[in-house]
Amino acid sequence: VQLVEFGGGVVQPGGSLELACAASGSILSIDAMGWYRQAPGQQRELVAITTSRGDPNYGNSVKGRFTISRVNAENTVYLRMNSLNPEDTAVYYCKARGYESNWKAFDSWGQGAQVTVSL
Repeated sequence: VQLVEFGGGVVQPGGSLELACAASGSILSIDAMGWYRQAPGQQRELVAITTSRGDPNYGNSVKGRFTISRVNAENTVYLRMNSLNPEDTAVYYCKARGYESNWKAFDSWGQGAQVTVSL
């Protein structure tokens, strides 16, 4: 299963940006799909993830500012980011796990999308 991210770029502090991630391949089901990020010199951290079992989970630093949404029929997940600040600068990675059509489990990462918050 391949994940392709769209969006990203440079935005001023206080601005907004939206990322999208589309999964493709022989997908039977996606149990969880969401976003992680990694800033230079930092560990990769959870931003937001949505599962088939409940409400989305958000990292503490983005709660109230970021919103994740998912279109199941399109195997696509979106991340709306508001009130961005320089600490949000990072490479944002899409992640999905589930099952392929042959019932083989998958756990895939996208290639990453750079988000830079700067004047």
